[in-house]
Amino acid sequence: MKVDTMRWVDHYVGVPLCLLLKLVFWPFDWIHKGQKTVSNNVLLIELSEMGSAILADPSMRWLKGQGKTLHFVIFEKNATSLQLLNTIHRDNIFLIKPDNLFSLAISSLKFLIWCRKKKIDTVIDLELFSRFTAILSRLCGASNRTGFDRVHEEGLYRGNYLTHPVMYNPYSHISKNFMTLVRASQNTPYQPYQKELFDESIQLARAEVSSDLRSSVITKLKSLYVGFEPGVQRLVLVNPNASDLLPQRRWMKDRYVDVIRTLLAEYSDILVVITGAPAERPEAEILRQRVKHERCLNSAGAFEFKELVPLYSLSELMLSNDSGPPHFASVTELKTFVIFGPETPALYGALGNSTPIYAGLPCSPCVSAANHRKTSCNDNQCLKAIDSRQVLDLLRPVLDNSLILKAG
Repeated sequence: MKVDTMRWVDHYVGVPLCLLLKLVFWPFDWIHKGQKTVSNNVLLIELSEMGSAILADPSMRWLKGQGKTLHFVIFEKNATSLQLLNTIHRDNIFLIKPDNLFSLAISSLKFLIWCRKKKIDTVIDLELFSRFTAILSRLCGASNRTGFDRVHEEGLYRGNYLTHPVMYNPYSHISKNFMTLVRASQNTPYQPYQKELFDESIQLARAEVSSDLRSSVITKLKSLYVGFEPGVQRLVLVNPNASDLLPQRRWMKDRYVDVIRTLLAEYSDILVVITGAPAERPEAEILRQRVKHERCLNSAGAFEFKELVPLYSLSELMLSNDSGPPHFASVTELKTFVIFGPETPALYGALGNSTPIYAGLPCSPCVSAANHRKTSCNDNQCLKAIDSRQVLDLLRPVLDNSLILKAG
């Protein structure tokens, strides 16, 4: 299903359904208001963003530390992001299929039955004001329902049947907002203003590197570049892609070409590896052909998701648009440089060893929770303001320092 179609359905179908459910359940909610019930089996909802599943991991680990049994529901195509740290057992993950309205409806009904079987008593909606997830939260049978609440903001209506509403803070990193949600789910109901400090808890775990997968990655790299040897050639990863959810996040191809050509000319021992999903291979190949260099490789579709961690462990740095890979890399020590435009790193920057590249124009960020991350901008000057020289000035010190360590 197309992103705009999902937004349309969420608004024009979701709002009336939220109102209907509010009217139907109002007597029951009124009777039970203020009652705190047991919280053992916790369900987290985060459907549409693979990176957000990583950003929510510190919150999930905090809940596990409280002795809770965790469950997760996510769109099928995004589920692999949960495998990086395996915080939640695979038997406790439900996949919703959003291919079309029919598959979405059927898988949603199966999900509601699954929730009863799992005896879900607490649901935490990590989505930013989605009506669809609000409906799932209300119908899943959980007596404790936590999610972002508009409080005194206009718009963003989604039923108002949360037992633990939390004020969304648009000035705080999303990982902190997630931590606020999960802690609020264990506190007194109906207190949208959370006062607890917890910055020390926002720390990502590190993923383990499988020796077998590392060997597999090395074999695949050798198939792309026959002379590759770990420790001899240094790998520079380039992710020029961004999801269709916000295509305005893509930095211009000609600037990627300029950066790659310059790095290959200045550092004779590096391989530039263009990464991406199988569907992104044609675009990656166009970029590789424009670079026209034997040490520029197209690996889009070559590596399985489970091989990303060993690939990152073998690499020196990553240059990427604001998309999933920098968040996946944040569970390793890989240094990432992330180009931001319509989004702001203040809210969505990767938690790992990451440096944002951001022009900070007056119109940026132009997407937010209030507009469901949709912009009509067709002239992304926020990215055009970032030139290749600026990016190269950030990458060179890392490569120079790495070269010194390599020589020593």
